[in-house]
Amino acid sequence: MIAVIQRVRQASVTVENQVIAHINRGLVILLGVAQGDTGQDVTFMVEKIPRLRIFPDTQGKMTDALQDINGELLLVSQFTLLANTEKGRRPSFELAAPPEEAHMRYQETLEQFLALGLSVQAGKFGATMVVALDNDGPMTLILDSRVGKGVKKVKNLLHQADRHT
Repeated sequence: MIAVIQRVRQASVTVENQVIAHINRGLVILLGVAQGDTGQDVTFMVEKIPRLRIFPDTQGKMTDALQDINGELLLVSQFTLLANTEKGRRPSFELAAPPEEAHMRYQETLEQFLALGLSVQAGKFGATMVVALDNDGPMTLILDSRVGKGVKKVKNLLHQADRHT
């Protein structure tokens, strides 16, 4: 699983000109489910994300987590995070989980966030969505459950891209 995590002042999801989800201060999570992701990947994300200390305290230091500020969470499925752009100009999505598998893992993630007692809103799986947000900072992180260290895989990808330019 890959998650793009954005600290926001507010965010919303619109489907077919109807706002279906809205949060105030908190996190937007764009979640990509890869082939072979398991419940362990879900657990990794659910345990890690709400505990990330990325909110400033009263002195402006990033010491607080989502739970510390009673923040809200907006979960949005985004299979395009698994795009492979190594060849040609059209991305390939063969690394993304099939829709049934991805939907199951997305729902599992949503349910586990709710089980933590968090205030959670969600996009509509498989729908064309408009995601609007006010990124606070800006603060954006990438977390990859397969690496366990987050940006290590991204740094490797950036290094590979530098070699090809």
